[in-house]
Amino acid sequence: MGMDVEREGEGGEGEGEGGDIAEEQNHNVIQEILIIIESVARFGDFRKTQRKECYGLVRRLKLLLPLIEEIRDLDTPISKAGMVCLVNIKKALLMAKKLLKMCNEGSKIYLALELEAVMIKFHAAFDKLSQALEGLDYDELGISDEVTEQVELICLQLKRAKRRTDTQDIELAVDMMVVFSEEDERNADSAIIERLAKKLDLHSCQDLNNETIAVRNLVKGRAGQNLESTQKIIDLLNKFKQAAGMEITNVLDDPVIPKMLEKSHSIVIPHEFLCPITLEIMSDPVIVASGQTYERESIQKWIDSNHRTCPKTRQTLAHLSLAPNYALKNLILQWCEKNKFKLPKKDNSVFSECSSAEHKEEIASLVEKLSSSDLKVQRATVKKIRLLSKENPENRILIANSGGISPLVQLLSYPDSKIQEHAVTALLNLSIDETNKRQIAQEGAIPAIIEVLENGSKEARENSAAALFSLSMLDENKITIGLSNGIPPLVDLLQNGTITGKKDAVTALFNLSLNHSNRAQAIDAGIVSPLLNLLKDKNLNMVDEALSIFLLLATNPQGRQQIGQLTFIETLVEFIKEGTPKNKECAAAVLLELGSNSSFILAALQYGVFEHLAELTNSGTNRAQRKANALLQVIHRFEQL
Repeated sequence: MGMDVEREGEGGEGEGEGGDIAEEQNHNVIQEILIIIESVARFGDFRKTQRKECYGLVRRLKLLLPLIEEIRDLDTPISKAGMVCLVNIKKALLMAKKLLKMCNEGSKIYLALELEAVMIKFHAAFDKLSQALEGLDYDELGISDEVTEQVELICLQLKRAKRRTDTQDIELAVDMMVVFSEEDERNADSAIIERLAKKLDLHSCQDLNNETIAVRNLVKGRAGQNLESTQKIIDLLNKFKQAAGMEITNVLDDPVIPKMLEKSHSIVIPHEFLCPITLEIMSDPVIVASGQTYERESIQKWIDSNHRTCPKTRQTLAHLSLAPNYALKNLILQWCEKNKFKLPKKDNSVFSECSSAEHKEEIASLVEKLSSSDLKVQRATVKKIRLLSKENPENRILIANSGGISPLVQLLSYPDSKIQEHAVTALLNLSIDETNKRQIAQEGAIPAIIEVLENGSKEARENSAAALFSLSMLDENKITIGLSNGIPPLVDLLQNGTITGKKDAVTALFNLSLNHSNRAQAIDAGIVSPLLNLLKDKNLNMVDEALSIFLLLATNPQGRQQIGQLTFIETLVEFIKEGTPKNKECAAAVLLELGSNSSFILAALQYGVFEHLAELTNSGTNRAQRKANALLQVIHRFEQL
């Protein structure tokens, strides 16, 4: 009996200690939750591609603070079930924090390339958090009615966010698709580099240096996996750097440590001695109008690439004069002498400046010859301009600044077919520069290019279509091309052109169809028939492009009527069944857009779409899975009617 009493006493004492430990654990979990929410609230700006989702998630996490603070201040102990819920909330918050950190610090190119996969992660985070919150017993915890209502509202918002329809930026997706295309030998993809850079906030040197660090971390984290995707990201990063006038380096090199330190890691160069553009030690530092200092060669390249802003501060420069920073140069020389550090050798600056001046004079002379009365001289000159404008960004700017656009536009109306072809191709090359895009349109080039598209030689027509595609990157040019009746000849090229011509036409028509008024014009011009032909001839390899245009046309009532025929619905079902992963994704997206019409859904069911959609939810791409799930929900609602 005594033994039993003693054992009971020990047990009671142990229970008391266990209660203290449990209470301390409860307190720790609550404190950890508060720390997670507070750390998330301190995140800075998020990547453009997921900015809306990030801010929405952060806002909802902040709204949880009153709930956690009320639980922290409870006088009564938390039950075991309550603690399980709190632990689940903590896990959900850690998952959300990891996702937000990726959208705050991760590679912008990766987040754009994997847009759908990242959206799936957001939906998983919404789901995990709402499930954790729904497990709380508010009455048992004594949570106030006001806070309870707020949390219930958060749960409702999370569920709505999870059911949200496709938020993919279709223009961004197509830009990425064109940039990564390996089939365009004329580098037509370069025309969208600037727009992509702006969409992703990757157009300043500082942005690109930060992106290099993010990509390097991504590559290391992948540890040799997803090699194809990784190479795409690196290639696009290098294109952005080239457009910004930066040196292209191995992404695995540490961008914070200059190359010359690879063999002498013990020496740390003072940060103020490094050029903000190249991140290498400066041998000829100069001051720009904003007060920032750069290596002369790197900032001159920046200015020669038609940039008029300070790469570091992004402010517009009042003037483009470069003032030598003698004080800093002396400090650098003293530091180099003290540390026995050799500055990298530079080319003779006088020679470089002379060469640059001679090149400018050469281009100015060529532009002048464009107006020659000698046909042979004109033909040779415009061909030379065409080749120079293809070579590099600096030439495109120099040709435009030398007044080359106006005479090139005039040459478009010449009866000589070769002059026409060279002129329109030169304008295509020049249009890669965004400033040139506007100037080309202002010079009245669009109607002249459309005339070449209608009546020119085979190659001239193809390059005219490519030029219209490039110019249509600017929204105002989309409207001008539509008003200038440029869509019918593009549709004709899509119907009757060569394979190259069809590809140029389909990309131009997609870009133009992003404008609502142009969709109606494309339908009136008979675009549906040649698009259907692209779906039938899979050897042309333009199925995805055709389906992307059909997705846009399906938003137009007249377009829905024309494309929503039984044969088209059957074709969509066939692609969902047997197409490539991208074909299935695009076909499912088009069918979903048509899904509000019950007759289309009924037809798709008759062609056996249900089982193919069920399979797609398991085996399709992330976007295809979402489209398939949404279609199955539409079918379910339709069957309940």
